[in-house]
Amino acid sequence: MTWTLLYLRSRHVPLALAAAVGGVAVLWALYLAFAKERDVTPMMVVLTVLLMVAALAPTLAGPDENLERTASVRWAWRRAVHLLAGLLIILAVLLATRHTGARFGPVALVVRDAAGLLGLTALCATVVGAARSWFLPLGWTTIAAVYPQPGTWGAVATWQGQPPDSRAATVVAAVLAIGGLVAYAVAGPARRDPSE
Repeated sequence: MTWTLLYLRSRHVPLALAAAVGGVAVLWALYLAFAKERDVTPMMVVLTVLLMVAALAPTLAGPDENLERTASVRWAWRRAVHLLAGLLIILAVLLATRHTGARFGPVALVVRDAAGLLGLTALCATVVGAARSWFLPLGWTTIAAVYPQPGTWGAVATWQGQPPDSRAATVVAAVLAIGGLVAYAVAGPARRDPSE
């Protein structure tokens, strides 16, 4: 096996991809079967992006984070590519539905929330580890999607549930995306005790 296949297998990427794409397929089929409109509601789009990010979150660390701190391998660019590949997968799957009977969009909402939530998850992975990195995005996004707040500070606090043209929400998502990418690429996932 090549290094790439071993890397993907050690992080359970095939299983995570199956869960993420399978979850979207189920939501897409249910919406196609029962909804009267072609465009999926923004709240469902946000929660679907969250589902995919949560499914891919455990892949941000391997079975032993200490092995990823060796000096013989340059991990920073590999971590960055891993995170960007996750973003591309989320975007490809959700934007592929734009040409079907149940469209997940608008595109700006999908891109903003996917980048921001993946960045937030990467930040959490550097602090609490990949296994728990989806807790904060799940709680924050669920509240923000159900109760989006008006005004600038409301848009900052509930950026996930804001309309796609919200400048404050876009800035928060961009800061989280860039911050998460840099922190995860440089620091990697948090170390954990062997007993965990």
